[in-house]
Amino acid sequence: MVTTHQQWELSSPVVERLQSQRSHELNRNCLGSGNQPSTSNCWSDVISRGFPTAGFLSLMTSSIVTRTHASLNTFCSVQYSTKMAARRISGVISRSLSLRTLSSSIVSRGNRSNLGSEVHRFTTAAALEEPIIPPVRVNDTQLLINGKFVDSALGKTFPTLDPRTGEVIANVAEGDAEDINRAVSAARKAFDEGPWPKMTAYERSHVLLRFADLVDKHNDELAALETWNNGKPYEQSAKTEVPMFARLFRYYAGWADKIHGLTVPADGPYHVQTLHEPIGVAGQIIPWNFPLLMFAWKVGPALATGNTIVLKTAEQTPLTALYAAKLLHEAGLPPGVLNVVSGYGPTAGAALASHMDVDKIAFTGSTDTGKIVQELAAKSNLKPVTLELGGKSPFIVCEDADIDKAVELAHFALFFNQGQCCCAGSRTFVHERVYDEFLEKAKARAQSRTVGDPFQTGIEQGPQIDSEQYQKILRYIKSGIDSNATLECGGDKIGSKGYFIQPTVFSNVKDDMLIAQDEIFGPVQTILKFKELPEVIKRANATRYGLAAGVFTQNIDVANTLTRALRAGTVWVNCFDVFDAAIPFGGYKMSGVGREKGIYSLNNYLQIKAVVTALKNPAWL
Repeated sequence: MVTTHQQWELSSPVVERLQSQRSHELNRNCLGSGNQPSTSNCWSDVISRGFPTAGFLSLMTSSIVTRTHASLNTFCSVQYSTKMAARRISGVISRSLSLRTLSSSIVSRGNRSNLGSEVHRFTTAAALEEPIIPPVRVNDTQLLINGKFVDSALGKTFPTLDPRTGEVIANVAEGDAEDINRAVSAARKAFDEGPWPKMTAYERSHVLLRFADLVDKHNDELAALETWNNGKPYEQSAKTEVPMFARLFRYYAGWADKIHGLTVPADGPYHVQTLHEPIGVAGQIIPWNFPLLMFAWKVGPALATGNTIVLKTAEQTPLTALYAAKLLHEAGLPPGVLNVVSGYGPTAGAALASHMDVDKIAFTGSTDTGKIVQELAAKSNLKPVTLELGGKSPFIVCEDADIDKAVELAHFALFFNQGQCCCAGSRTFVHERVYDEFLEKAKARAQSRTVGDPFQTGIEQGPQIDSEQYQKILRYIKSGIDSNATLECGGDKIGSKGYFIQPTVFSNVKDDMLIAQDEIFGPVQTILKFKELPEVIKRANATRYGLAAGVFTQNIDVANTLTRALRAGTVWVNCFDVFDAAIPFGGYKMSGVGREKGIYSLNNYLQIKAVVTALKNPAWL
């Protein structure tokens, strides 16, 4: 069994490749060259993507958008780091159910001028100098193994930072291969000998429902931790994402006792039935952009189907998973069923993906890291893998569009969650007849976006997740300028503290520019011009990604043409980032394998067994 750190090192040419890629990338500024997308170090740059935001703008063509609705997104994350130079990864991972629209706490455009003096347009010199003190204490910083909070085997810790300031929030236990071994052993024992798989499905559903009730009770604490550790607006966390988190678990609780096989007719005297059995020990790796929602997307279906879990969190955002896992045990989850290990990609992440006693891997993050996870899974015990990876989603504004509505929706599709969404509408294609009007209004909308301390009421945009992502975005902005795209607004950092970036808009963008090809994962809108429908279909599909797409038109025939022609796992028509718990999410091409959410996600955690019994003198067949 490949279970020790030493064995992992001996069996892995991948590690050498990762380290080589890392030094290569540091020398070339992460941007690659020519027209080729960047292939930056997988465990480092990875997954700066997140999953769907679920900001819910159900924008029908007849309704005027006056509010920014926020919601969830993914993404994606496995962080890369050597022991001395921890390079963060991210990912996604994301999304989930019917989002509720953000309430009056998300300000409408018309009211932005009335915000307090702490709310800044991106043109101000500083985003914030004295951050608001979060209304929560950090109590849980150890690993959770076999129902107990414990130190890492080697006693190591790493700092988790406040992206508003770059200062340390807490030092968190750093798990590595030995801690993964301990967690997998606990999960294996809980699956083979424990009560969870042997409980009735009805009993399991009650545990999940009690957990959802506890989430409601602790909504404010979870939201504060999520914002403090991630930087997203508190109103988004408290009024959209934490309620969505609870809703997802209620959804999966409802599925627990409705999973069943079939009776199958056969040619001959046989009784044939299929059984849907839990797959066993599931290894799960989640990103930093939507930590709670990605926890729900992975943990919810795995528990509903009777599995046990080892969950590796993103190193940037370990806090809410530990808090939520504690609540799950308070709700009655038996020890060993859910184990949470915080740590780095090349140690904890690689050990989990290559572990011989893990039966399945689910990963949200970058495409490059997804390839490594799949390789490790194949080279160990050929465990099945589901991957939710990156995107470069087209948002197509047709010539018949109501421009004011289209501008607001396109703005939301890109800038939501600081642009850190794997399905962000990051290539805005606008018909040439309305391009100029759209561009002027899109620029004005970006310039009016409120940036500042995410704990303050009315803020639309907080800081980026960390210094690495911050610098990466600024490099992409420079790349856009150097390749002769027109910088309409933004393009620089805000203030001297934290990781705040101006909302940025580029026009005159060409398909071969890096800003039109690579996943920037930040507040950078690229606006491209098109003439004809066949042309935009071809250009929209000319990408290695296929996660999502948006279409804005009043013509049902145009909508039908585009929805069938676009090679993407989700196409939103006159709306964007709508993530109901029942709606499947996943990608075509290099955006992933498999689907999350809804009934489709249950299949990721089930084995199907055929049972054939001979019949003697059957009365019927």
